[in-house]
Amino acid sequence: MAEKNHKIRIKDIAVLAGVSEGTVDRVLHNRGDVSDRSREAVTKVLEEMNYSPNLLARSLASKKNYNFVCLFPSFEPGEYWECVDKGFKQAALEFLHHNVHIEKKYFNQFDSQSFVCVSESVLKTEPDAVFIAPIFRNETISFINDLNNLTIPYSFIDSMIENTDFNTYYGQNSFQSGFIAAKLLLNSMPDGSQIVVIRTKRKGSVSNQTLTRRNGFYSYIQENHLDNKLNIISAEFNNNDESGNLEILKQIFKQNHSIRAVITFNSRVYSLAMHLEALQQTNVRLIGYDLLEENVKYLKQGIVNYIIGQRPDKQAYFTVRDMCRKLIFRQEINRINYMPMDVLMKENIEDYVQFNENI
Repeated sequence: MAEKNHKIRIKDIAVLAGVSEGTVDRVLHNRGDVSDRSREAVTKVLEEMNYSPNLLARSLASKKNYNFVCLFPSFEPGEYWECVDKGFKQAALEFLHHNVHIEKKYFNQFDSQSFVCVSESVLKTEPDAVFIAPIFRNETISFINDLNNLTIPYSFIDSMIENTDFNTYYGQNSFQSGFIAAKLLLNSMPDGSQIVVIRTKRKGSVSNQTLTRRNGFYSYIQENHLDNKLNIISAEFNNNDESGNLEILKQIFKQNHSIRAVITFNSRVYSLAMHLEALQQTNVRLIGYDLLEENVKYLKQGIVNYIIGQRPDKQAYFTVRDMCRKLIFRQEINRINYMPMDVLMKENIEDYVQFNENI
């Protein structure tokens, strides 16, 4: 009866193959241009449906409910983690008919104890899988040890903790993104230039993501023997005190007269741009991460020179999709999945943000 009542849809084939519905339609009707990789993915799904029990019908007929928990930072409208939230929301809708239910748990990304408290509450519910943004490295390792003891699978998004038993990782190659940021920022930089590196203060621990990016940044400096040619000035911002941050930056420029570039390794480059504009120091190079609306605004104005994007909504969506493939459909999945690094500048940002691409 399941076979008759649950007809396979193009949408379901697209989800399993990891392609758009339009691609599936073109393969089925043998028309239009389709890459070999996409055609193979669709063909593989079709073969599995033809020669094995119907995966979709099996999941629909099953009485088991899958409870997934997403553990990531709370956010204000327009911030980076809102994009992650949207990706999880889309996945929740896509996989609801597979009896998948997604619960989102939020923690303060600037307070490691907040993560500890929320993660402890997650353990009490014993979900079928957990998706984690491992902002706080040590606290995350403690949490996943508990997950392992309960045999609860987990996946990472945004950043990765190596040598752990995660299911999948979707996100940037953080080290490489820091290396690329340095290459963009320091290219043809005169000897003796001063470079301001901004980090945001966190209570209890350093961000796993920003630390890895910073390591990549300094690796570029060392590999290109810039240690003795450039002067690095480190500063620490407070996420909740923009007036204080402005004063910090003001004093840095007052005491140093050869500043040529500024970088931050998180998504708040708009904060730096705002302060540089107030100080009339917009002639320095400025680079940051993520396509927030405020970041894009300053990029278009030319105050921010480069933004490195990482498609956070797709990170979240693909993470849920792959857990479904593994737990429900018993399919093989790739463990480490680096997202493309999109280097955006004033000259190409308009086409990028206007381009409509289906997940």
